[in-house]
Amino acid sequence: MEAARATAVAVDLSDPAGAKRLVTEAMAAVGGIDILVNNIGGGDGGLSGGFLDLTDAQWAQVMDLNFFATIRVTRAAMPALLAAHGAIVNVSSIGARLPHGGPVAYTTAKAALTAFGKALVHEFGPNGVQVNTVSPGPVRTDMWESPTGYGAELATSAGIPHADLLAGLPAATGMLIGRLIEPDEVAALVAYLASPRAAATTGSDHTIDGGAIKTA
Repeated sequence: MEAARATAVAVDLSDPAGAKRLVTEAMAAVGGIDILVNNIGGGDGGLSGGFLDLTDAQWAQVMDLNFFATIRVTRAAMPALLAAHGAIVNVSSIGARLPHGGPVAYTTAKAALTAFGKALVHEFGPNGVQVNTVSPGPVRTDMWESPTGYGAELATSAGIPHADLLAGLPAATGMLIGRLIEPDEVAALVAYLASPRAAATTGSDHTIDGGAIKTA
């Protein structure tokens, strides 16, 4: 079996030139692109206040990171994906379906990202490009666990210890599994959607949320 390898490319995806360079270097490294996973997101620090607390600059930063970065990379990669009849997986959030469940700028950006996937597959699906979205609930990452992350900030604003917020988070968000989602669980779903086994699955938004969303 051939050993897996990865090549890191440091770029600024807020700059269209950065997205183009990322795709150009990927093409040079492997000779083409048949899978694109748009997994950039975050930027929710300092957003624990309400709508009236957010400045235009904060809105622009969150939208740029969580929405426009995906647009830039997808635009740059689309010719190669069309040639390969490739697959795109966008990582959104259940915040797109539960916009009250997080910072308003973040959940609005994720709702736009989810809608983008639907629109994209309508245009490029007939040409052989799959597009699916994965929408996780709270995942055990630094966003929640870091002492300087959003979880710690939320705990401070609520006046409770960070550990107590994390312990109560699954129940508070309506999850039924009693724990946060593991990153590997999200990765496994992304890998499936990008594989030939999911060839007939396209235009879908797949939640992985421990039962937080109760509607169909």
